[in-house]
Amino acid sequence: MVEEQKVAVITGSSRGIGKGIAEQLGKDGYAMVINGYHKDETDKTTKELADKGFKVVSAPGDVSKKSTHEMLVKTAVDNFGRLDTYINNAGIAQIGNLLDESAEDFHKIYATNVDSVLFGIQAAAEQFKKQDDGDKIRKIINASSIAGHIGYEQLGAYSSTKFAIRGLTQVAAKELAKFNITVNAYCPGIVGTDMWDFIDEKMVEENGGEKGQYLKAAIDGIVLGRVEHPSDVANFVSYLASTKSDYMTGQAVQIDGGVQFI
Repeated sequence: MVEEQKVAVITGSSRGIGKGIAEQLGKDGYAMVINGYHKDETDKTTKELADKGFKVVSAPGDVSKKSTHEMLVKTAVDNFGRLDTYINNAGIAQIGNLLDESAEDFHKIYATNVDSVLFGIQAAAEQFKKQDDGDKIRKIINASSIAGHIGYEQLGAYSSTKFAIRGLTQVAAKELAKFNITVNAYCPGIVGTDMWDFIDEKMVEENGGEKGQYLKAAIDGIVLGRVEHPSDVANFVSYLASTKSDYMTGQAVQIDGGVQFI
């Protein structure tokens, strides 16, 4: 049964996992603000979703800036009248040994992956507190990773950001519960998107070998025997965004097909 229409902001939703999440939430009856770094790509994805009959508006912007999150919330309210769910999905990856990590690269990945989550939590919570929602639960949902549970070689900086997101999720869940706001995270595994193509390419540059071999090796370690699809992640995010998860907060759940068992 489709729930009464709600409104979501989804960062990093112009492609990959975020686009898959937007497609699923559209099916769930959500009106959505679509965000990406590049305007052309964001506008294109928004049009594709609109052509499927979903209520969407394009809002490109750099999520490492607090002003972008404030703009995303304002866009949701101006276009749809309210906000119900804020999904901090945007993120980047880096490949390399920790001893070679530059301060510039380290600050860049933290700005995109961690600062953005903090700013998203702040912007969403301020809007939720303004709304007269009674005892309805509002949702903040963050993207962590299997690399946020166990650190991976040559993904040190990336792994550390995903550990940080788990910490932010737990603390925000404790601090915002009194406002009827839940905060949870999803932890994807080996998803067949541009990010994993990038990881594979950089692993070849770092360690040698042939294109595709590192992705194949990662897929070979999945007990369910196949690469993860954005829809696999989106199905779980759909649950987190629904009333079915109203009694769940502070959790960072692996949805990885059986890569790690914790």
